[in-house]
Amino acid sequence: MSASDDEFMALFRGSFVSALRWPQLDALWAVLRKQNDGGWFVYAVGEAPPEAPLAVSDLERFVSEIDAFLRREHDEDYCGIVYADSLSCPSMIKIYDPHNLGVSCGFSNNPPLPGWVVSRLRPNDLPSTRVLPNNRRRWWRRLFGGNLV
Repeated sequence: MSASDDEFMALFRGSFVSALRWPQLDALWAVLRKQNDGGWFVYAVGEAPPEAPLAVSDLERFVSEIDAFLRREHDEDYCGIVYADSLSCPSMIKIYDPHNLGVSCGFSNNPPLPGWVVSRLRPNDLPSTRVLPNNRRRWWRRLFGGNLV
């Protein structure tokens, strides 16, 4: 494991804050868009980690698509499935799949992995014990042409 791998895992295992309400998620997306300088990696857990950060336009498309997806699939009056190391100046965001929540908040000996990770650091391959459903795989590949690595 390289120093950057250790750095990613330390950040990944660190403290995170939930965007509990939809307006908090809107504010987090606004911060991410403001910081969108082409230095963000987007990783769909279960796929190969990206080798390079996304282009500015691709991150914008991802944010728009994941926001629409979460609002459609997580039919609640609260969000609570998006976490950031900082809501005002994030360097990592974990987005949980609304259909694979398990115990994403609170304590668990075996918490589920997020569905997607947005990070300033190049992601490690996280050992997913869950097979990425075909509809998620198709959505991801449609979004990025099936080729992010």
